[in-house]
Amino acid sequence: MPPRSRPRFQSFNHPKIRIAKVSGTGKVYVDYKDVETLKRLLSINGKILSRNRSGAAAFEQRMITDAIKRARFLALLPYSGPSNPS
Repeated sequence: MPPRSRPRFQSFNHPKIRIAKVSGTGKVYVDYKDVETLKRLLSINGKILSRNRSGAAAFEQRMITDAIKRARFLALLPYSGPSNPS
Protein backbone atom coordinates (compact mmCIF):
# COMPACT_ATOMS: atom_id res chain seq x y z
CA MET A 1 0.00 0.00 0.00
CA PRO A 2 1.50 3.39 -0.99
CA PRO A 3 2.01 6.05 1.71
CA ARG A 4 -0.76 8.62 2.04
CA SER A 5 -0.07 12.14 0.89
CA ARG A 6 -2.61 13.69 3.29
CA PRO A 7 -3.98 12.67 6.67
CA ARG A 8 -6.88 10.26 6.74
CA PHE A 9 -8.95 12.32 9.16
CA GLN A 10 -9.38 16.06 9.37
CA SER A 11 -7.40 17.68 12.17
CA PHE A 12 -9.15 20.28 14.31
CA ASN A 13 -6.05 21.23 16.28
CA HIS A 14 -5.52 24.97 16.28
CA PRO A 15 -1.99 26.32 16.35
CA LYS A 16 -0.92 27.64 19.73
CA ILE A 17 -1.22 31.41 19.90
CA ARG A 18 1.84 32.96 21.52
CA ILE A 19 0.67 36.05 23.32
CA ALA A 20 2.81 36.15 26.48
CA LYS A 21 5.95 38.21 26.02
CA VAL A 22 9.14 38.39 28.06
CA SER A 23 10.43 41.76 29.19
CA GLY A 24 14.06 42.76 29.41
CA THR A 25 14.14 41.85 33.11
CA GLY A 26 12.79 38.36 32.40
CA LYS A 27 9.18 38.91 33.51
CA VAL A 28 6.40 37.29 31.49
CA TYR A 29 3.54 39.65 30.66
CA VAL A 30 0.61 40.15 28.29
CA ASP A 31 0.28 43.60 26.72
CA TYR A 32 -3.27 44.95 26.90
CA LYS A 33 -2.47 47.50 24.15
CA ASP A 34 -1.76 44.74 21.62
CA VAL A 35 -5.37 44.67 20.41
CA GLU A 36 -4.82 42.63 17.23
CA THR A 37 -3.38 39.70 19.18
CA LEU A 38 -6.05 39.92 21.87
CA LYS A 39 -8.79 39.85 19.22
CA ARG A 40 -7.57 36.40 18.15
CA LEU A 41 -8.35 35.14 21.66
CA LEU A 42 -12.00 36.23 21.48
CA SER A 43 -14.81 34.23 19.94
CA ILE A 44 -17.20 35.64 17.35
CA ASN A 45 -19.59 36.63 20.13
CA GLY A 46 -16.85 38.38 22.11
CA LYS A 47 -16.22 35.65 24.69
CA ILE A 48 -12.71 34.86 25.90
CA LEU A 49 -11.47 31.54 24.53
CA SER A 50 -10.75 28.76 27.01
CA ARG A 51 -7.32 27.31 27.73
CA ASN A 52 -8.13 24.29 25.58
CA ARG A 53 -8.83 26.47 22.55
CA SER A 54 -6.06 29.01 23.09
CA GLY A 55 -3.38 26.57 24.21
CA ALA A 56 -2.21 28.83 27.04
CA ALA A 57 -0.91 27.73 30.42
CA ALA A 58 -2.90 28.56 33.54
CA PHE A 59 -0.82 31.59 34.53
CA GLU A 60 -0.87 32.83 30.92
CA GLN A 61 -4.66 32.45 30.77
CA ARG A 62 -5.07 34.58 33.91
CA MET A 63 -2.87 37.29 32.38
CA ILE A 64 -4.80 37.07 29.10
CA THR A 65 -8.10 37.46 30.94
CA ASP A 66 -6.85 40.50 32.86
CA ALA A 67 -5.45 42.07 29.68
CA ILE A 68 -8.72 41.58 27.78
CA LYS A 69 -10.77 43.01 30.65
CA ARG A 70 -8.44 46.01 30.89
CA ALA A 71 -8.62 46.58 27.11
CA ARG A 72 -12.43 46.38 27.27
CA PHE A 73 -12.53 48.92 30.09
CA LEU A 74 -10.38 51.33 28.06
CA ALA A 75 -12.65 50.76 25.01
CA LEU A 76 -9.91 49.11 22.96
CA LEU A 77 -12.00 45.93 22.65
CA PRO A 78 -15.78 45.51 22.57
CA TYR A 79 -17.59 43.83 25.44
CA SER A 80 -19.77 41.85 23.04
CA GLY A 81 -19.65 40.69 19.45
CA PRO A 82 -20.83 42.67 16.45
CA SER A 83 -24.36 43.98 16.75
CA ASN A 84 -26.56 43.48 13.71
CA PRO A 85 -29.86 45.32 14.00
CA SER A 86 -32.44 43.37 12.05
